[in-house]
Amino acid sequence: MLDLAIIGGGPAGLTAGLYATRGGLKDVTMFEMGMPGGQITGSSEIENYPGQGEIMSGMDLMQNWPEQCQKFGLKHEMSQVSRVTKNGDIFTVTTSDGKTQEAKSVLLATGSVPRKAGFKGENEFFGRGISTCATCDGFFYKNKEVALVGGGDSALEEAVYLSKICSKVYLVHRRDTYRAAPSTIEHMKACENIEEVTNVTVEEVYGDASGVTGLKVKSKESGEIRDLAVPGVFVFVGRDVLNEPLKQEDGSFLCDLDEQGQVIVDLKMKTSVPGLYAAGDVRIDAAKQVVCAAGDGATAAVNIIEYLG
Repeated sequence: MLDLAIIGGGPAGLTAGLYATRGGLKDVTMFEMGMPGGQITGSSEIENYPGQGEIMSGMDLMQNWPEQCQKFGLKHEMSQVSRVTKNGDIFTVTTSDGKTQEAKSVLLATGSVPRKAGFKGENEFFGRGISTCATCDGFFYKNKEVALVGGGDSALEEAVYLSKICSKVYLVHRRDTYRAAPSTIEHMKACENIEEVTNVTVEEVYGDASGVTGLKVKSKESGEIRDLAVPGVFVFVGRDVLNEPLKQEDGSFLCDLDEQGQVIVDLKMKTSVPGLYAAGDVRIDAAKQVVCAAGDGATAAVNIIEYLG
């Protein structure tokens, strides 16, 4: 029986494995179908990770993490977890090939993925001018014009963030009203360099070998096409939380989630089910930054050791 089953091999899962094994847990397995590292390995440039003075790719940042985190006994099983259940004090982890393992505790660190808007050029230019992280990539457009697609709280908050870096932000939204909180809308409207481009559809993001050079939007009222010449497009149309392993046979979930499907945790990363923890982007109020996910993993591991002790 495992002391701890970690589901997910990104920064949260890897750090949890390091702290748990170094902290004395003997049987700890991390379930990750591919190579560990997480979504950040797809980022081309990172310059805001503490202690890393040079700009590097996500792959470069994460390359040494698996070896360090496995040094104290963390095992890596290349399997996808399909379901986690609990009977009494014991969890059962079922993988997609039908195999099961029992565990005294479980950490869910599967993360979330940005939802795609579905416009032409989105896949082609993702990472080459299209981004889903203003904190990560906003600085590269300092004193330049950018466009942001979305109309919820996150979109408006990120537009305000970008307005402090960029010379102008075009806020592109398919409706003429926003889904954000009134206070967030008021804050956005107070920014003089945010121009609202509403009641439009994104027809296309285009560019060249160097990346994005602009996007075209179409008015829903007149059908007029407007061309916005920008080198950067940020997309915030929601995220899909990877909470499938928590789904039970009857359609319910093993622990409490919020309306967006994010796992509700306290400051110790505890869920509503004793012995079940969640860390990183899968939890509520996650900052969606590598350093924060790693911190979550360490916090969870320290408290799992206490729980098992």
